[in-house]
Amino acid sequence: MLLLAAFIWGSAFVAQRVGMDYVGPLTFNCVRSIIGGVVLIPCIFLLERLKSPEERARAAAESDRKTLLAGGVSCGVVLCAATSMQQFGMQYTSVGKAGFITALYIVIVPVLGLFFGKRCGFKIWMGVCIALVGFYLLCMTGGFALERGDLYLLCCSLLFSFHILVIDHFSPLVDGVKMSCIQFLVSGALSGAAMLLFETPSIAGIVAGAGPILYAGVLSSGVAYTLQIIGQKNYNPTVATLLLSLESVFSVLTGWMVLHQKLSPREIAGCVLIFAAVILAQLPEKANA
Repeated sequence: MLLLAAFIWGSAFVAQRVGMDYVGPLTFNCVRSIIGGVVLIPCIFLLERLKSPEERARAAAESDRKTLLAGGVSCGVVLCAATSMQQFGMQYTSVGKAGFITALYIVIVPVLGLFFGKRCGFKIWMGVCIALVGFYLLCMTGGFALERGDLYLLCCSLLFSFHILVIDHFSPLVDGVKMSCIQFLVSGALSGAAMLLFETPSIAGIVAGAGPILYAGVLSSGVAYTLQIIGQKNYNPTVATLLLSLESVFSVLTGWMVLHQKLSPREIAGCVLIFAAVILAQLPEKANA
């Protein structure tokens, strides 16, 4: 599930850039988030009907509405801030830098996790180091200077790290699809309020950019984030971030397959290192004798 989410996000990178040719970043986030939330509403009803009476009773016992609401609102607030920083940053810096800086969450998550009592084995830390080198080879083609867009993306990376930890806390306690729906509606409402304050949205612009907005809303938001919430239930958050970090690899691969962009030896080396890091992070640690 996490690999599929990474693939969708990687292929949606182009949609995020193209969408801002028609609307502002806050408008883009508002519409895509609301679409993502609305798409999940029929899914919730369908999944409820498919559950047996025993499963419904067990689900009701395992999660109460207050916990579900707290999780959805918390995830929505952090997601709104993170995606807004990402959209702002993508206006001012290159795609290569955007991919690398956003991916720094694979380093930030284990560091933040230490403060919450989560420990990672040596193999995971080795995987983090290898993944960082891979991301550098894959995404960084020029110098690394901290510019305005870079600063936005650093904030985005930090916020996505918190988002992963918030999901890790709430996902075992509540229905993942319901929490995902709430988070998108909250994110859409917050982005909408900011949109009305700082931008001048137009129906014409939204209609003109309907293609990339729908792709980002239905697949990147509604489907991929839900896969993340459900898939993270059985993973250490650091392993989850390494799997999700493959979105940059998939963005390059889809560009190669769809747009016929060739991969350089440097980029191929980056892909190999990141896949190696993902495999290493999933290998079980040796039990102490």
